[in-house]
Amino acid sequence: MTKKEIMDENKNLMEKIVALCKRRGFIFPGSEIYGGLANTYDYGPAGTELMRNIRNLWWDFFVSQRDDVVGVEASLVSHRKIWEASGHVAGFADAMVDCKNCQSRFRADHLIEDSLDKKAEGLPMEELDKLIKDNSIKCPKCGKSEWTDVRKFNQLFPVNLGIVQGDDSLAYLRGETAQGMFINFKNVIDSTRVRLPFGIAQNGKSFRNEITPGNSIFRTIEFEQGEIEYFFDPEKTDWEEKYEEWKKLMWEFVTEKLGIQTDNLQWRTHTDEERSFYSKRTEDLEYKFPFGFKELWGLAYRTDYDLSQHQKFSGKDMTILDPETNKRILPHVIEPAVGINRLMLMVLADAYTEEGERVFLKLSPKVAPYKAAVFPLLHNKTELVDKARGIYKDLKKQFNVVWDDRGNIGKRYASQDEIGTPFCITVDFDTLNDGAVTVRDRDTAAQERIKIEELMKFLSEKIND
Repeated sequence: MTKKEIMDENKNLMEKIVALCKRRGFIFPGSEIYGGLANTYDYGPAGTELMRNIRNLWWDFFVSQRDDVVGVEASLVSHRKIWEASGHVAGFADAMVDCKNCQSRFRADHLIEDSLDKKAEGLPMEELDKLIKDNSIKCPKCGKSEWTDVRKFNQLFPVNLGIVQGDDSLAYLRGETAQGMFINFKNVIDSTRVRLPFGIAQNGKSFRNEITPGNSIFRTIEFEQGEIEYFFDPEKTDWEEKYEEWKKLMWEFVTEKLGIQTDNLQWRTHTDEERSFYSKRTEDLEYKFPFGFKELWGLAYRTDYDLSQHQKFSGKDMTILDPETNKRILPHVIEPAVGINRLMLMVLADAYTEEGERVFLKLSPKVAPYKAAVFPLLHNKTELVDKARGIYKDLKKQFNVVWDDRGNIGKRYASQDEIGTPFCITVDFDTLNDGAVTVRDRDTAAQERIKIEELMKFLSEKIND
């Protein structure tokens, strides 16, 4: 296949995934009835459940099951000084370029990467500008090649508290969850029994004024993060050893907990140009989306930059006392940071499967929105409906299962396949005599008879396998 044919095929695949996501209630365009709002999305019933499952798995794996990580939940709106100290006010900006013909705005590095298949993140604005103009890159929207000069565009969302505008009322929606953990570092130390090395975790919304077209929920202005700041004394902990530990944990979570195919994953080390100046080492775990290998999960050794900046700007002592040596320590940090929305898009892309005319989501039962669907064979036979309802209510006490009695059995199977439901349980006339139901496996379409009293055990083993 030619490069263009591969690109067209991948674009077609992404369009199929997006269409399925809307059709089956995973992802809807934001503000759709008013014409939509760029880079915003709403999550439907299936998407809400899938996102919740991924979020809960992340928290359970990285926080609940560990003795050395605790959680916080910081405010979405925070003092402007936080973002001055972190460098976001001065430096949290993307290089943007506008099409003079249709007025569409793009990130310059993304425009170049998509057009030239060349890594451009971190390049100086002058070089980005030269690449766009020398290669006569065309606008993805209108096809013209008439560009403004590349310039910086700050991503922070300012908010004014109260009715008076000015510096006294200026605050920001948080651009990342990390800063909430740094500013509460001493509060956590003082209110818990944690000792170095330990981590603070946060899962929640962040906001970035992104101007990026397409690719569904990969990059949005409102997104959910799962971040950990792992604090340690660099004189007692080998940072490289700890860094490798986190790499293994990230890989394990993606492959074993989310069930992602390893062939679609790779590590990429940041170049000197794109790596933050305070980071000694940064790597991305990348996933092969239909639009190419892109960042899924970042891992950075941030040294003591963040705590030292907040100590400088706030005037508060951020050091802690080592009880063994009586020395004051300003801990260093390793940060694994992931977008939960990106995890969701990865899960959907990895699970999308076509077998002839059949389309289904081969989701791990751990993350599937619904673990099973319960059907009466016929919706107008009271004895079948009553029996099926009883089974449904019993299973729902332990699992998130769904009821479906619409249309014929074939259409119900097709619907549940596209939602990614691992098992369909059908109550038929034989059930009334033998106390067994027909259980259909989503991936193989194989069917087997299972006694009603064994359903709980069957589902538990399959889901937790």
